Amino acid sequence: MRDALVAAAFRLFLERGYEQTTVDDIVALAGVGRRSFFRYFPSKEDVVFPDHERCLADMTAFLAASDEGHEPVPRVCDAARLVLRMYAENPSFSVQRYRLTKQVPGLRAYELSVVWRYERALAEYLRGRFAGRPDGTLRADVIAAAVVAAHNNALRSWLRSDGKSDASTTVDHALGYVQSAFGAPPAATPAGEHPRHPGHPAAPEHPEDVVVVVSRRGAPLWRVVQEIETTLGRE
Repeated sequence: MRDALVAAAFRLFLERGYEQTTVDDIVALAGVGRRSFFRYFPSKEDVVFPDHERCLADMTAFLAASDEGHEPVPRVCDAARLVLRMYAENPSFSVQRYRLTKQVPGLRAYELSVVWRYERALAEYLRGRFAGRPDGTLRADVIAAAVVAAHNNALRSWLRSDGKSDASTTVDHALGYVQSAFGAPPAATPAGEHPRHPGHPAAPEHPEDVVVVVSRRGAPLWRVVQEIETTLGRE
């Protein structure tokens, strides 16, 4: 019944246009009553996005099943892949929905609200993992937003190809940027110290190490550099 309603709705959307199609038109084509429609979909907008509730539930369950052995950033990237997999299960439907959403401002607004719910689920998981760390909440929210942005960039690229490109490769490439930027959470800052901000150089791993090279006066620069490289290579 649910699939029949979705099929009927999209057939009418393509033939008549979204705004010109009513719920009564959809149920008439599907051969059911209005009550059956609203049993599955609260509104006409929801029939355009019939699988997001299930996908959001799957993502939430996936994150809830995480343990301390899971690195948080790769984990939320894997959670985002669940959404792409949902789109890739039915490429033709996903492409039709993409084209329809671009044409209807109300659907674009609805889609943004759905995206925000995914981002909130990722952020809540990360906040729990980064609790007690310096700027833990800020880090969680920034990473969640970055994951969603990377995923959506890959998704739009795949949809613009009419679902013919490799969705997994595209999203892996995009999420790779997130993992390279935020791969591991920062270590807790000892009391009295200020956390290092992104973009500031990290302190040397062994700040007490000093290398002294003695060279004769007038030695060519390349020889001095060679001596330094040789000395460091012995560590």
